[in-house]
Amino acid sequence: MHVSAAVVVDAAGRTLLVRKRGTERFMAPGGKPEPGESAAAALVRELHEELGANVDESALVYLGRFESDAANEPGFRVVAEAFALRLDPESVRAAAEIAEARWLTPAEAAGLPLAPLSTEHLLPLAWR
Repeated sequence: MHVSAAVVVDAAGRTLLVRKRGTERFMAPGGKPEPGESAAAALVRELHEELGANVDESALVYLGRFESDAANEPGFRVVAEAFALRLDPESVRAAAEIAEARWLTPAEAAGLPLAPLSTEHLLPLAWR
């Protein structure tokens, strides 16, 4: 499964994680590209649909391609094109299938169920 994922931080150094409705694990915001859509364009669209954030593609910084076990589909792997982005927490609100959006420090995130992609790759990039 291919996705676009955002490592979103704020000025205070917190990272944004989301939890989709009907799931328990928190993960980086993002989603699946539509046919013919670039990874960056998919992320811009998903951030708008799921968080109400208006992001220009030029604000995204490419971090690389990462692979981990899928959080909500047992037995599947997720391949993510990841991008870094800084947002103001006031510009973000949970929408669409997002049940919760939380700005977290490393200590706060440690107490939550997290997606493997986040723990193995994305959060270490956010908090290095």
